[in-house]
Amino acid sequence: MLYKILVDHSCKVAGKSLEIAGNLAHLAPDLEFIEAAAMLHDIGIFMTRAESIGCTGKFPYICHGYLGRQLLDDRGVDPAFGLVAERHTGAGITLDNIVQGDLPLPKREMVPISLEEKIICCADKYFSKNPGNQARIMTPQLIVEELTKINPSHAARFSGWVEEFYL
Repeated sequence: MLYKILVDHSCKVAGKSLEIAGNLAHLAPDLEFIEAAAMLHDIGIFMTRAESIGCTGKFPYICHGYLGRQLLDDRGVDPAFGLVAERHTGAGITLDNIVQGDLPLPKREMVPISLEEKIICCADKYFSKNPGNQARIMTPQLIVEELTKINPSHAARFSGWVEEFYL
């Protein structure tokens, strides 16, 4: 079940990422990298606990980004792929978010920096991995509402991408 959920979600994110990148041809995003990185962005979920999607690992789900980076780095994958995995959670997680929220994450900035990282992070917000929510059609407005519940700065960052990416 988890493998199917991961692959289905990653395919949707890759497709949406390429759609967004198509709006930004003038910025010359790396389409090959975007597609591959979108397929790998959630690779760390199996190490976390999220019963609704079949994850039975020992770490809290919020850790899946940095764990994915660690996994990819340990296998000698180009570090740019690991950065996408680490920085896509939420709409990026700042060091301040980590410290103030006492989050179980390494104490460092985990906010998308490159155009490709931002595109994948943005695209990811349109699709749930939860089987009960997969039919839900996410709009930028709904995504902002959901991100606001997590942290208003995440919602503001996503809103900036919506404008920047013509969504």
